[in-house]
Amino acid sequence: MGKNEAKDLLDRATGVVCRQGMIPFPPSNAAIQIIDMVVGNHPDELELICSFKDKSSQTLDQLIESSGFDQDEVVMLAKKLAAKGLIFNQPNSSGLMIYRLLPFMVVGLMEYMFMGELTGSEKEKTLARLFEEMILHYREQTQKNYDQLVPLFEKMPAIDRTVPQRLTHDGKKIVVIKVDKTIDIPDEFILPSQSVVEIIDKFDDIAVGYCFCRQRRNTLGESCKTEAPTFNCFTFGKSARFTVEQGFAKKVSKKEAHRIMKEAGEAGLVHKAYHPGSREQSLETSICNCCKDCCDAMNLWRNGTMPLVNSTYHLARVEADICTGCLACEERCPTDAIKVSESGTAEVDEKSCLGCGVCARFCPESAIFLEQGLRRVFVLPPKLRN
Repeated sequence: MGKNEAKDLLDRATGVVCRQGMIPFPPSNAAIQIIDMVVGNHPDELELICSFKDKSSQTLDQLIESSGFDQDEVVMLAKKLAAKGLIFNQPNSSGLMIYRLLPFMVVGLMEYMFMGELTGSEKEKTLARLFEEMILHYREQTQKNYDQLVPLFEKMPAIDRTVPQRLTHDGKKIVVIKVDKTIDIPDEFILPSQSVVEIIDKFDDIAVGYCFCRQRRNTLGESCKTEAPTFNCFTFGKSARFTVEQGFAKKVSKKEAHRIMKEAGEAGLVHKAYHPGSREQSLETSICNCCKDCCDAMNLWRNGTMPLVNSTYHLARVEADICTGCLACEERCPTDAIKVSESGTAEVDEKSCLGCGVCARFCPESAIFLEQGLRRVFVLPPKLRN
């Protein structure tokens, strides 16, 4: 293969990866360099990636037809790309093997590259920097086309779902008040699990890896300001089997999973659950435990790249006559949705409150409770000035 042919193949494969997932990325030099570094000089693997250009999920027979490779070649190449975090290869509920090309982010290559135990290598540092460049390029495109993108942003499904904290710092139950539904909910709607304990107990296959957000930020030289624990990125079911098979995570028992999740809660991390295709009626695939300063989803919103889109069933409320204005909630809130006003008491901005319960957990006066009610949190990214 000539130099020009090789470059064309790399560009085409990168373009196919860019179009995958909930957050398609515009092609960029950084994206091309990432695929080049991850795949390396393996044109057959790039060809298999290109086979997903019309359909992101395929059976073995479909992939044989779309790629032109025989069965053994497809299985071998898909296995190699799965180990690199680019293909998800697990059977569906009926036992049929499905091959799905993964996106750059949410959830895909970037997460898996930084989910395992890192070595501090130059390759890891270069990849972390290139992902950052790719995100910055995305932000430029967002800001350049801001007004045209707003209608598209408004139609986005919730990327993740907040599962609330249940205990205060001293082990007491956070008060939860039931209220009337705040939006129309179909009669057939089944409320997804509102407890991380309940979610863990659903699954026999549970795996835990390192927080890819905190690990990537640390690789960029930005250590976590909250000094949060990192070994608490959960996957469940077939996602757990995949991450264990590829060495991205370690299988743990339910007892160990509960211990790790409890530690994450005590650190004030936000429990965010993910569902396949944002379908909350489907079983959870994973739970991230997010800190305020490292979480990619929150940083993409803050830095003007993407909107904050989250599903939650809770809203923080403050009992003004008990609040002392100590600022503990303001310092802990991941979205800056709660602030102490001039009157000296905390006030909640309902629009950006995730209902995570972190403020209630650390309130020394127990002045904050959670109010039930299904909500979609949607906040546009800030429009930056040139």
